[in-house]
Amino acid sequence: MSMPDGEAEISAAKKYEYISRNLQEVLGEDKIKSILKERDLKIYWGTATTGKPHVAYFVPMTKIADFLRAGAEVTILFADLHAYLDNMKAPWELLALRVQYYEHTIKAMLQSIGVPLEKLKFVKGTSYQLSKEYTLDVYRLCSVITEHDAKKAGAEVVKQVDHPLVSGLLYPGLQALDEEYLKVDAQFGGIDQRKIFTFSEKYLPQLGYQKRAHLMNPMVPGLTGSKMSSSEEESKIDLLDSPSNVKKKLKKAFCEPGNVENNGILSFVKHVLFPLFKDDEKFTIRRKPENGGDAIFEDYGKLEQAFAKEDVHPADLKAAVEVYINRLLEPIRKVFEQPELKKLSEQAYPSPNKSKGAANPVATDEIVPSRLDIRIGKIVEVSRHHDAESLYIEKIDLGEDKPRTIVSGLVNFVPIEDMQDRMVVVLCNLKPVKMRGVESQGMVLCASTDAPKQVEFPGERVYIENYEGGKPDDVLNPKKKVWEKLQVDLKTNSECFAQWQGNDLLTKGGGKIRSKSMAGAPIK
Repeated sequence: MSMPDGEAEISAAKKYEYISRNLQEVLGEDKIKSILKERDLKIYWGTATTGKPHVAYFVPMTKIADFLRAGAEVTILFADLHAYLDNMKAPWELLALRVQYYEHTIKAMLQSIGVPLEKLKFVKGTSYQLSKEYTLDVYRLCSVITEHDAKKAGAEVVKQVDHPLVSGLLYPGLQALDEEYLKVDAQFGGIDQRKIFTFSEKYLPQLGYQKRAHLMNPMVPGLTGSKMSSSEEESKIDLLDSPSNVKKKLKKAFCEPGNVENNGILSFVKHVLFPLFKDDEKFTIRRKPENGGDAIFEDYGKLEQAFAKEDVHPADLKAAVEVYINRLLEPIRKVFEQPELKKLSEQAYPSPNKSKGAANPVATDEIVPSRLDIRIGKIVEVSRHHDAESLYIEKIDLGEDKPRTIVSGLVNFVPIEDMQDRMVVVLCNLKPVKMRGVESQGMVLCASTDAPKQVEFPGERVYIENYEGGKPDDVLNPKKKVWEKLQVDLKTNSECFAQWQGNDLLTKGGGKIRSKSMAGAPIK
C-alpha cells in the first residue's frame, strides 16, 4: 500500500477529484477549482499534540497522500499551543516532548503508506504563534469576536465544561489566524471542525485577510462504534500496539453481522485501506474452503454490500483487517524500537503516579481524576454509630480480602433499611481517618444537594472518560488536597449523568453512571 510512483501530470479536474474524494463536505469548491486552473493548491492540516496518535490518524494521512497526488503543497501543523489552550489537555511542561513524539509518529505513519516526506512542510505552532505580529492579530480578533460566536465555534472541538477557561474561547480564533500565517488556500480537518471553519470564513475578512476554502473528512467510528478517541482505550488501536494487542482489540470491536452503520472496522477499510491500494491491489479476505473460500473485492462498495447481506462474517472481516493493520504498523513499531524514541514516549506520556525521584516528575502533581481510586462496592453490613446520631458504620465488600469499614453521614438522608445490600461507589484511596473513634477507610460518593435534603448513589464500577490510562495514587496526600481540587468538578449534568469537567463517569464496560433523579448536583 503506497502512493503510485512517478504519476504523470494530471488535469485540474483530476486533481480536484483526488482532493475531494471521500470527504464529507467542501466549503469553497469554486474557489479551489479556480486556483487549480492556474496553479497547485496550498493546504494545511493541523493536529493538537495531546493524546497519543492512533490508527484513526491514518484517515487524515490517507487524505494527505491524496493531496500530494494532486500536486498540492501540504503543511502539517503541530498545534502545541492549541493543545494547552484546550482545557490544558497537555501540560505546558510536556508540550515540547509531545511535539517531538507527534513528529516522529506522523512521519513514521507517512513513510508506512509511502508518502514522500520531502514534499511536506512541518511547522510547530509556537514557532510563529508567539510572535509580536501574531499576538497583535489575536488581540485584533478578540476585539471583533463575540463570546457567543467563540464558544459556538469550539463547541465540537474544545472540551465543554460548566466553567470554561478563557483559553478555550481563544482556540477557534487562533486556528483561523493559522490559515493566514501559514499562507494557505485551504484548511483540511474533520467535520467536527465545521463551526471553526465557518467562524474563520466570517472573521478573517474583518481583519483584512482573505477567506479560505475548507475540506472536511467524515468522523470515523472507533472500535466501540462511537468516535475513535485517544483517551478511550477500548475504542482505538495504538500505533505501537503489538500484533497480539491488535488481535485482542479487533476481536472485541463492535461489528454486528449485516450492520454497516457506526462500524469502525468497515470505516477503516473505506477511508484508509482502499484509498491506499495500488491500481492492481484488491481487498482480500482469507477463508477456509468450507467457509466459502477467499473473498476478493475490487472496490469498497461491493464489500459493504456483501457484509450487509451477511455474505461476509464479522470474524472473517476482522481477521483480514488485522493483517492490513499490522502491515501498516510494523514499520512504525520498528522506528520506535530505537532507545531514544522509547525514552521519548515515556517522557512525553509519563505515568501519573511517578515518584518524585523518577526521570520525569512533572505528572506527579498534575491534578487529574485518574489519581482517584473509585470502585463499586456492596454494603454487606450497616449500623448506627454508637457515638454519633448522624453517622452510619458500613462494612463494604470491594472484592478485597475482607470488607472495608467506612463511616458516612447519611443517617438523615437514607433509611438504614435502604442501605443494607446496596451497591455504592466508593473512593478508596483517601487516607484512613478516625470518625468518633471508628476508623473510616474510604468515602461513599453520593450525588447530593442541600435543598431538598436528599442524596442518591451514582451507580456501578467507575473510571473517568479521557483519563482511563493513568493509575491512581496508593494514598491521596491530604496536604496536596488532590481530592478537594478534583471534587469541585464532580457533578451530575442536566440529564443526571455523573461527570468530571464534562467527562462521563463510566463502568468498565462503557456504561454511563447515572443518578435516578439528581440533575446538576455535586458529587461528594
